[in-house]
Amino acid sequence: MPSEIIFTNVGNPHALGQKPLTFPRQVIALCQAPFLLDDPNVGLLFPADAIARAKHYLSLNSGGLGAYSDSRGIPGVRKEIADFIERRDGYPSDPELIFLTDGASKGIMQILHTIIRGPNDGVLVPVPQYPLYSATISLYGGSLVPYYLEEAADWGLDINDLRQSIRQARKNGITVRAMVIINPGNPTGQCLSEANVKQILQFCYQENLVLLGDEVYQQNIYQDEHPFISARKVLMDMGPPISKELQLVSFHTVSKGYWGECGQRGGYFEMTNIPPKSVEEIYKVASISLSPNVPAQIFLGLMANPPKPGDISYDQFVRESKGILESLRRRAHIMTDGFNSCRNVVCNFTEGAMYSFPQIQLPRGAIDAAKKLGKAPDVFYCLKLLEATGISTVPGSGFGQKEGVFHLRTTILPAEEEMPSIMASFKKFNDDFMEQYE
Repeated sequence: MPSEIIFTNVGNPHALGQKPLTFPRQVIALCQAPFLLDDPNVGLLFPADAIARAKHYLSLNSGGLGAYSDSRGIPGVRKEIADFIERRDGYPSDPELIFLTDGASKGIMQILHTIIRGPNDGVLVPVPQYPLYSATISLYGGSLVPYYLEEAADWGLDINDLRQSIRQARKNGITVRAMVIINPGNPTGQCLSEANVKQILQFCYQENLVLLGDEVYQQNIYQDEHPFISARKVLMDMGPPISKELQLVSFHTVSKGYWGECGQRGGYFEMTNIPPKSVEEIYKVASISLSPNVPAQIFLGLMANPPKPGDISYDQFVRESKGILESLRRRAHIMTDGFNSCRNVVCNFTEGAMYSFPQIQLPRGAIDAAKKLGKAPDVFYCLKLLEATGISTVPGSGFGQKEGVFHLRTTILPAEEEMPSIMASFKKFNDDFMEQYE
Protein backbone atom coordinates (compact mmCIF):
# COMPACT_ATOMS: atom_id res chain seq x y z
CA MET A 1 0.00 0.00 0.00
CA PRO A 2 1.28 3.53 -0.77
CA SER A 3 2.40 5.70 2.14
CA GLU A 4 0.61 8.82 0.84
CA ILE A 5 -2.08 9.95 -1.59
CA ILE A 6 -0.88 12.16 -4.46
CA PHE A 7 -3.88 14.31 -5.34
CA THR A 8 -3.56 14.87 -9.08
CA ASN A 9 -7.32 14.63 -9.57
CA VAL A 10 -8.26 18.32 -9.09
CA GLY A 11 -6.76 21.52 -10.55
CA ASN A 12 -5.98 22.93 -7.09
CA PRO A 13 -2.46 24.45 -7.38
CA HIS A 14 -1.86 25.65 -3.82
CA ALA A 15 -2.90 22.27 -2.37
CA LEU A 16 -0.03 20.74 -4.36
CA GLY A 17 2.56 23.24 -3.18
CA GLN A 18 2.29 26.22 -5.54
CA LYS A 19 3.23 29.30 -3.52
CA PRO A 20 0.91 32.33 -3.50
CA LEU A 21 2.16 35.42 -5.30
CA THR A 22 3.53 37.87 -2.74
CA PHE A 23 2.10 41.21 -3.90
CA PRO A 24 -1.62 40.27 -4.03
CA ARG A 25 -1.39 38.56 -0.63
CA GLN A 26 0.25 41.70 0.83
CA VAL A 27 -2.53 43.90 -0.55
CA ILE A 28 -5.30 41.59 0.65
CA ALA A 29 -3.69 41.30 4.11
CA LEU A 30 -3.80 45.08 4.48
CA CYS A 31 -7.39 45.20 3.21
CA GLN A 32 -8.44 42.49 5.67
CA ALA A 33 -6.69 44.26 8.58
CA PRO A 34 -6.94 47.97 7.69
CA PHE A 35 -5.77 49.00 11.19
CA LEU A 36 -2.29 47.96 10.03
CA LEU A 37 -2.33 50.96 7.71
CA ASP A 38 -2.42 53.22 10.78
CA ASP A 39 0.63 51.55 12.32
CA PRO A 40 3.70 53.82 11.99
CA ASN A 41 5.81 50.73 11.19
CA VAL A 42 3.63 49.47 8.34
CA GLY A 43 6.23 50.63 5.80
CA LEU A 44 8.79 48.30 7.37
CA LEU A 45 6.62 45.24 6.67
CA PHE A 46 4.85 46.13 3.41
CA PRO A 47 6.13 47.82 0.23
CA ALA A 48 4.74 51.26 -0.58
CA ASP A 49 2.92 50.09 -3.72
CA ALA A 50 1.06 47.37 -1.75
CA ILE A 51 0.08 49.97 0.85
CA ALA A 52 -1.16 52.34 -1.88
CA ARG A 53 -3.20 49.60 -3.61
CA ALA A 54 -4.79 48.51 -0.32
CA LYS A 55 -5.87 52.09 0.38
CA HIS A 56 -7.20 52.32 -3.18
CA TYR A 57 -9.36 49.18 -2.83
CA LEU A 58 -10.62 50.13 0.62
CA SER A 59 -11.76 53.47 -0.80
CA LEU A 60 -13.84 51.69 -3.47
CA ASN A 61 -16.26 49.90 -1.13
CA SER A 62 -17.83 51.76 1.77
CA GLY A 63 -17.22 49.60 4.85
CA GLY A 64 -14.27 47.75 3.33
CA LEU A 65 -14.14 44.00 2.82
CA GLY A 66 -16.78 43.31 5.47
CA ALA A 67 -19.53 45.15 3.59
CA TYR A 68 -21.65 44.06 0.63
CA SER A 69 -20.71 45.48 -2.75
CA ASP A 70 -22.84 46.20 -5.80
CA SER A 71 -24.46 42.91 -6.88
CA ARG A 72 -22.42 43.03 -10.08
CA GLY A 73 -19.19 43.68 -8.16
CA ILE A 74 -17.32 46.82 -7.13
CA PRO A 75 -17.52 49.34 -10.03
CA GLY A 76 -13.83 50.30 -9.70
CA VAL A 77 -12.74 46.66 -9.96
CA ARG A 78 -15.00 46.09 -12.97
CA LYS A 79 -13.30 49.08 -14.59
CA GLU A 80 -9.88 47.51 -13.96
CA ILE A 81 -11.10 44.31 -15.62
CA ALA A 82 -12.52 46.24 -18.59
CA ASP A 83 -9.14 47.95 -19.02
CA PHE A 84 -7.39 44.55 -18.86
CA ILE A 85 -9.71 43.17 -21.56
CA GLU A 86 -9.04 46.22 -23.76
CA ARG A 87 -5.26 45.77 -23.39
CA ARG A 88 -5.57 42.06 -24.19
CA ASP A 89 -7.92 42.33 -27.18
CA GLY A 90 -7.34 45.82 -28.53
CA TYR A 91 -11.03 46.74 -28.27
CA PRO A 92 -12.84 48.72 -25.52
CA SER A 93 -14.82 46.82 -22.90
CA ASP A 94 -17.81 48.17 -20.96
CA PRO A 95 -17.60 47.67 -17.14
CA GLU A 96 -21.43 47.70 -17.04
CA LEU A 97 -21.37 44.40 -18.96
CA ILE A 98 -18.90 42.73 -16.58
CA PHE A 99 -20.29 40.84 -13.57
CA LEU A 100 -18.05 39.53 -10.79
CA THR A 101 -18.92 36.11 -9.37
CA ASP A 102 -17.84 33.63 -6.68
CA GLY A 103 -15.49 31.79 -9.01
CA ALA A 104 -16.09 31.36 -12.74
CA SER A 105 -18.28 28.32 -11.96
CA LYS A 106 -21.00 30.49 -10.39
CA GLY A 107 -21.01 32.74 -13.44
CA ILE A 108 -21.28 29.77 -15.81
CA MET A 109 -24.15 28.39 -13.76
CA GLN A 110 -25.92 31.75 -13.78
CA ILE A 111 -25.69 32.10 -17.57
CA LEU A 112 -26.80 28.48 -18.17
CA HIS A 113 -29.75 29.12 -15.86
CA THR A 114 -30.64 32.13 -18.03
CA ILE A 115 -30.44 30.10 -21.25
CA ILE A 116 -32.27 26.92 -20.22
CA ARG A 117 -36.07 27.20 -20.08
CA GLY A 118 -36.90 23.49 -20.04
CA PRO A 119 -35.97 19.98 -21.24
CA ASN A 120 -36.24 20.88 -24.92
CA ASP A 121 -33.52 23.55 -24.64
CA GLY A 122 -30.09 22.21 -25.60
CA VAL A 123 -26.51 23.37 -25.11
CA LEU A 124 -23.66 22.15 -27.33
CA VAL A 125 -20.82 21.01 -25.06
CA PRO A 126 -17.42 19.57 -26.08
CA VAL A 127 -16.73 15.94 -25.18
CA PRO A 128 -14.54 15.25 -23.28
CA GLN A 129 -15.94 18.08 -21.11
CA TYR A 130 -15.54 19.60 -17.68
CA PRO A 131 -18.40 18.01 -15.63
CA LEU A 132 -19.61 21.42 -14.41
CA TYR A 133 -21.49 21.68 -17.72
CA SER A 134 -23.22 18.29 -17.73
CA ALA A 135 -24.12 18.64 -14.04
CA THR A 136 -25.49 22.18 -14.37
CA ILE A 137 -27.47 21.47 -17.54
CA SER A 138 -28.97 18.44 -15.78
CA LEU A 139 -29.69 20.48 -12.63
CA TYR A 140 -31.57 23.12 -14.60
CA GLY A 141 -33.50 20.52 -16.59
CA GLY A 142 -31.94 21.19 -20.01
CA SER A 143 -30.42 18.87 -22.59
CA LEU A 144 -26.69 18.45 -23.20
CA VAL A 145 -25.89 18.15 -26.90
CA PRO A 146 -22.39 16.63 -27.22
CA TYR A 147 -19.86 17.40 -29.92
CA TYR A 148 -16.73 15.26 -29.95
CA LEU A 149 -13.19 16.60 -30.04
CA GLU A 150 -10.79 14.65 -32.27
CA GLU A 151 -7.96 13.09 -30.25
CA ALA A 152 -5.98 12.16 -33.38
CA ALA A 153 -6.03 15.86 -34.39
CA ASP A 154 -4.66 17.08 -31.02
CA TRP A 155 -8.21 17.36 -29.65
CA GLY A 156 -9.21 19.66 -32.50
CA LEU A 157 -12.74 20.53 -33.49
CA ASP A 158 -14.38 19.48 -36.76
CA ILE A 159 -17.13 21.89 -37.87
CA ASN A 160 -18.81 19.05 -39.79
CA ASP A 161 -19.20 17.12 -36.53
CA LEU A 162 -20.74 20.23 -34.98
CA ARG A 163 -23.25 20.47 -37.81
CA GLN A 164 -24.09 16.78 -37.40
CA SER A 165 -24.61 17.23 -33.63
CA ILE A 166 -27.00 20.15 -34.06
CA ARG A 167 -28.91 18.39 -36.87
CA GLN A 168 -29.38 15.29 -34.73
CA ALA A 169 -30.52 17.33 -31.72
CA ARG A 170 -33.10 19.22 -33.77
CA LYS A 171 -34.33 15.97 -35.25
CA ASN A 172 -34.93 14.85 -31.64
CA GLY A 173 -36.99 17.97 -30.91
CA ILE A 174 -34.25 19.89 -29.08
CA THR A 175 -33.94 23.67 -29.56
CA VAL A 176 -30.19 24.26 -29.40
CA ARG A 177 -29.68 27.71 -27.84
CA ALA A 178 -25.99 27.91 -26.96
CA MET A 179 -22.55 26.43 -27.49
CA VAL A 180 -19.68 26.04 -25.02
CA ILE A 181 -15.98 26.19 -25.86
CA ILE A 182 -13.28 25.54 -23.25
CA ASN A 183 -10.07 27.23 -24.41
CA PRO A 184 -7.48 26.11 -23.36
CA GLY A 185 -9.20 22.76 -22.94
CA ASN A 186 -10.17 20.92 -19.78
CA PRO A 187 -9.50 17.99 -19.60
CA THR A 188 -7.80 17.85 -23.00
CA GLY A 189 -5.25 20.70 -22.71
CA GLN A 190 -5.47 21.91 -26.32
CA CYS A 191 -5.35 25.57 -27.43
CA LEU A 192 -7.75 26.57 -30.19
CA SER A 193 -6.20 28.27 -33.21
CA GLU A 194 -7.50 31.63 -34.40
CA ALA A 195 -8.89 29.91 -37.51
CA ASN A 196 -10.75 27.39 -35.36
CA VAL A 197 -12.25 30.12 -33.14
CA LYS A 198 -13.33 32.00 -36.28
CA GLN A 199 -15.07 28.87 -37.62
CA ILE A 200 -16.88 28.43 -34.30
CA LEU A 201 -18.05 32.06 -34.29
CA GLN A 202 -19.34 31.77 -37.87
CA PHE A 203 -21.13 28.54 -36.97
CA CYS A 204 -22.80 30.14 -33.94
CA TYR A 205 -23.82 33.15 -36.04
CA GLN A 206 -25.34 30.95 -38.76
CA GLU A 207 -27.18 28.81 -36.19
CA ASN A 208 -28.24 31.72 -33.94
CA LEU A 209 -26.44 30.35 -30.85
CA VAL A 210 -25.06 32.18 -27.83
CA LEU A 211 -21.36 31.28 -27.44
CA LEU A 212 -20.05 30.66 -23.91
CA GLY A 213 -16.27 31.11 -23.89
CA ASP A 214 -14.74 29.32 -20.88
CA GLU A 215 -11.29 30.95 -20.94
CA VAL A 216 -10.20 30.38 -17.35
CA TYR A 217 -6.85 28.84 -18.37
CA GLN A 218 -5.77 31.69 -20.64
CA GLN A 219 -2.54 32.26 -18.68
CA ASN A 220 -1.65 28.54 -18.77
CA ILE A 221 0.10 28.23 -22.15
CA TYR A 222 3.08 25.84 -22.55
CA GLN A 223 4.05 26.21 -26.21
CA ASP A 224 4.50 29.05 -28.69
CA GLU A 225 2.71 27.70 -31.78
CA HIS A 226 -0.83 28.23 -30.46
CA PRO A 227 -0.94 31.31 -28.20
CA PHE A 228 -4.21 32.04 -26.43
CA ILE A 229 -6.54 34.29 -28.38
CA SER A 230 -9.88 35.24 -26.88
CA ALA A 231 -13.16 34.55 -28.68
CA ARG A 232 -14.00 38.23 -28.15
CA LYS A 233 -10.89 39.45 -29.98
CA VAL A 234 -11.53 37.15 -32.95
CA LEU A 235 -15.16 38.28 -33.02
CA MET A 236 -14.21 41.97 -33.01
CA ASP A 237 -11.54 41.38 -35.69
CA MET A 238 -14.21 39.85 -37.95
CA GLY A 239 -16.11 43.15 -38.07
CA PRO A 240 -19.81 43.82 -38.78
CA PRO A 241 -22.35 42.41 -39.01
CA ILE A 242 -21.17 39.44 -36.91
CA SER A 243 -19.16 41.56 -34.43
CA LYS A 244 -22.31 43.59 -33.66
CA GLU A 245 -24.76 40.70 -33.50
CA LEU A 246 -23.25 37.44 -32.24
CA GLN A 247 -24.02 36.97 -28.53
CA LEU A 248 -20.94 35.98 -26.50
CA VAL A 249 -20.34 35.49 -22.78
CA SER A 250 -16.69 35.08 -21.72
CA PHE A 251 -15.46 33.73 -18.35
CA HIS A 252 -12.22 34.14 -16.38
CA THR A 253 -11.01 33.50 -12.82
CA VAL A 254 -8.21 33.95 -10.25
CA SER A 255 -8.27 30.17 -9.59
CA LYS A 256 -6.00 29.21 -12.48
CA GLY A 257 -2.96 30.64 -14.28
CA TYR A 258 0.02 31.53 -12.10
CA TRP A 259 -2.42 32.82 -9.46
CA GLY A 260 -3.96 29.45 -8.57
CA GLU A 261 -6.16 31.11 -5.91
CA CYS A 262 -8.92 28.47 -6.04
CA GLY A 263 -10.03 28.96 -2.45
CA GLN A 264 -10.60 32.69 -2.88
CA ARG A 265 -13.55 32.04 -5.25
CA GLY A 266 -13.13 34.95 -7.62
CA GLY A 267 -14.35 35.04 -11.21
CA TYR A 268 -16.12 37.23 -13.74
CA PHE A 269 -18.08 37.09 -16.95
CA GLU A 270 -18.22 39.69 -19.71
CA MET A 271 -21.23 39.97 -22.03
CA THR A 272 -20.91 40.98 -25.68
CA ASN A 273 -24.00 41.82 -27.77
CA ILE A 274 -26.40 40.56 -25.09
CA PRO A 275 -29.69 42.54 -25.38
CA PRO A 276 -30.10 45.23 -22.68
CA LYS A 277 -33.33 43.64 -21.39
CA SER A 278 -31.51 40.34 -20.91
CA VAL A 279 -28.67 42.12 -19.07
CA GLU A 280 -31.28 43.67 -16.75
CA GLU A 281 -32.74 40.25 -15.96
CA ILE A 282 -29.26 38.80 -15.30
CA TYR A 283 -28.64 41.73 -12.93
CA LYS A 284 -31.91 40.96 -11.10
CA VAL A 285 -30.88 37.34 -10.62
CA ALA A 286 -27.42 38.42 -9.40
CA SER A 287 -29.04 40.73 -6.86
CA ILE A 288 -30.77 37.77 -5.18
CA SER A 289 -27.37 36.88 -3.67
CA LEU A 290 -26.80 40.56 -2.74
CA SER A 291 -23.04 40.60 -3.37
CA PRO A 292 -20.21 38.47 -4.70
CA ASN A 293 -17.37 37.64 -2.30
CA VAL A 294 -15.62 41.00 -1.72
CA PRO A 295 -12.04 39.82 -0.90
CA ALA A 296 -12.08 37.79 -4.14
CA GLN A 297 -13.06 40.94 -6.04
CA ILE A 298 -9.80 42.53 -4.83
CA PHE A 299 -7.89 39.52 -6.20
CA LEU A 300 -9.65 40.01 -9.56
CA GLY A 301 -8.65 43.67 -9.58
CA LEU A 302 -5.04 42.71 -8.86
CA MET A 303 -5.06 40.04 -11.57
CA ALA A 304 -6.39 42.57 -14.07
CA ASN A 305 -4.08 45.32 -12.87
CA PRO A 306 -0.82 43.78 -11.55
CA PRO A 307 2.35 45.75 -10.68
CA LYS A 308 3.73 47.75 -13.60
CA PRO A 309 7.34 48.39 -14.68
CA GLY A 310 8.85 50.87 -12.23
CA ASP A 311 6.68 49.74 -9.29
CA ILE A 312 8.59 48.53 -6.24
CA SER A 313 6.98 45.07 -6.41
CA TYR A 314 7.20 44.64 -10.19
CA ASP A 315 10.44 42.65 -10.41
CA GLN A 316 9.40 40.22 -7.70
CA PHE A 317 5.94 39.77 -9.24
CA VAL A 318 7.42 38.99 -12.68
CA ARG A 319 10.02 36.65 -11.17
CA GLU A 320 7.38 34.70 -9.25
CA SER A 321 4.78 34.50 -12.04
CA LYS A 322 7.32 33.58 -14.74
CA GLY A 323 8.86 30.99 -12.44
CA ILE A 324 5.50 29.27 -11.97
CA LEU A 325 4.65 29.23 -15.69
CA GLU A 326 8.12 28.04 -16.75
CA SER A 327 7.97 25.22 -14.22
CA LEU A 328 4.48 24.22 -15.42
CA ARG A 329 5.79 24.14 -18.99
CA ARG A 330 8.59 21.78 -17.95
CA ARG A 331 6.14 19.63 -15.98
CA ALA A 332 3.83 19.38 -19.01
CA HIS A 333 6.75 17.92 -21.01
CA ILE A 334 7.82 15.55 -18.21
CA MET A 335 4.29 14.19 -17.89
CA THR A 336 3.55 13.86 -21.62
CA ASP A 337 6.92 12.17 -22.27
CA GLY A 338 6.38 9.91 -19.26
CA PHE A 339 2.95 8.74 -20.43
CA ASN A 340 4.17 8.15 -23.98
CA SER A 341 6.99 5.95 -22.68
CA CYS A 342 4.42 3.58 -21.14
CA ARG A 343 3.02 0.44 -22.68
CA ASN A 344 -0.43 0.92 -24.29
CA VAL A 345 -0.58 4.62 -23.31
CA VAL A 346 -0.83 7.48 -25.82
CA CYS A 347 -0.91 11.13 -24.77
CA ASN A 348 -1.18 14.39 -26.71
CA PHE A 349 1.04 17.20 -25.44
CA THR A 350 -0.57 19.52 -22.89
CA GLU A 351 -0.55 22.78 -24.88
CA GLY A 352 -2.36 24.68 -22.14
CA ALA A 353 -4.49 24.44 -18.97
CA MET A 354 -3.34 22.14 -16.13
CA TYR A 355 -4.04 18.59 -17.26
CA SER A 356 -2.87 15.57 -19.19
CA PHE A 357 -5.52 13.29 -20.66
CA PRO A 358 -3.76 10.11 -21.81
CA GLN A 359 -5.58 7.33 -23.62
CA ILE A 360 -5.14 3.97 -21.88
CA GLN A 361 -5.48 1.10 -24.35
CA LEU A 362 -6.91 -1.47 -21.95
CA PRO A 363 -6.54 -5.16 -22.79
CA ARG A 364 -9.60 -7.41 -23.02
CA GLY A 365 -8.67 -9.11 -19.74
CA ALA A 366 -8.89 -5.80 -17.84
CA ILE A 367 -12.22 -4.89 -19.47
CA ASP A 368 -13.65 -8.30 -18.50
CA ALA A 369 -12.31 -8.01 -14.93
CA ALA A 370 -13.92 -4.58 -14.58
CA LYS A 371 -17.22 -5.90 -15.91
CA LYS A 372 -17.25 -8.69 -13.29
CA LEU A 373 -16.91 -6.05 -10.57
CA GLY A 374 -19.62 -3.86 -12.11
CA LYS A 375 -17.18 -1.04 -12.83
CA ALA A 376 -16.37 0.96 -15.94
CA PRO A 377 -12.98 -0.22 -17.28
CA ASP A 378 -11.25 3.14 -16.79
CA VAL A 379 -12.65 3.41 -13.24
CA PHE A 380 -11.20 -0.07 -12.55
CA TYR A 381 -7.81 1.05 -13.90
CA CYS A 382 -7.77 4.29 -11.89
CA LEU A 383 -8.72 2.49 -8.66
CA LYS A 384 -5.92 -0.06 -9.19
CA LEU A 385 -3.53 2.84 -9.86
CA LEU A 386 -4.60 4.53 -6.61
CA GLU A 387 -4.24 1.33 -4.58
CA ALA A 388 -0.79 0.55 -5.98
CA THR A 389 0.80 4.01 -6.11
CA GLY A 390 -1.36 6.51 -4.20
CA ILE A 391 -1.78 8.54 -7.42
CA SER A 392 -5.36 9.87 -7.46
CA THR A 393 -6.67 10.55 -10.98
CA VAL A 394 -10.09 10.92 -12.65
CA PRO A 395 -11.35 8.26 -15.09
CA GLY A 396 -12.06 9.56 -18.57
CA SER A 397 -15.68 8.41 -18.26
CA GLY A 398 -16.15 11.31 -15.83
CA PHE A 399 -15.66 13.70 -18.76
CA GLY A 400 -17.24 11.71 -21.57
CA GLN A 401 -15.35 9.83 -24.27
CA LYS A 402 -16.05 7.82 -27.40
CA GLU A 403 -17.45 4.32 -26.90
CA GLY A 404 -14.70 1.73 -26.30
CA VAL A 405 -11.98 4.33 -25.72
CA PHE A 406 -10.55 4.88 -22.23
CA HIS A 407 -8.64 7.74 -20.61
CA LEU A 408 -7.68 9.25 -17.32
CA ARG A 409 -7.13 12.87 -16.36
CA THR A 410 -4.29 13.98 -14.16
CA THR A 411 -3.09 17.47 -13.31
CA ILE A 412 0.46 18.59 -14.09
CA LEU A 413 0.55 20.33 -10.68
CA PRO A 414 2.69 18.10 -8.41
CA ALA A 415 6.01 19.71 -7.47
CA GLU A 416 8.49 19.63 -10.34
CA GLU A 417 11.12 17.78 -8.29
CA GLU A 418 8.56 15.03 -7.52
CA MET A 419 7.45 14.57 -11.13
CA PRO A 420 10.13 12.04 -12.24
CA SER A 421 9.38 9.70 -9.30
CA ILE A 422 5.61 10.03 -9.84
CA MET A 423 5.96 9.15 -13.52
CA ALA A 424 8.32 6.26 -12.70
CA SER A 425 5.76 4.95 -10.22
CA PHE A 426 3.01 5.27 -12.85
CA LYS A 427 5.11 3.49 -15.48
CA LYS A 428 5.88 0.56 -13.18
CA PHE A 429 2.21 0.19 -12.24
CA ASN A 430 1.01 0.47 -15.83
CA ASP A 431 3.51 -2.03 -17.22
CA ASP A 432 2.68 -4.53 -14.44
CA PHE A 433 -1.06 -3.98 -15.04
CA MET A 434 -0.71 -4.61 -18.79
CA GLU A 435 1.39 -7.71 -18.10
CA GLN A 436 -1.28 -9.05 -15.75
CA TYR A 437 -4.29 -8.52 -18.00
CA GLU A 438 -2.97 -9.00 -21.54
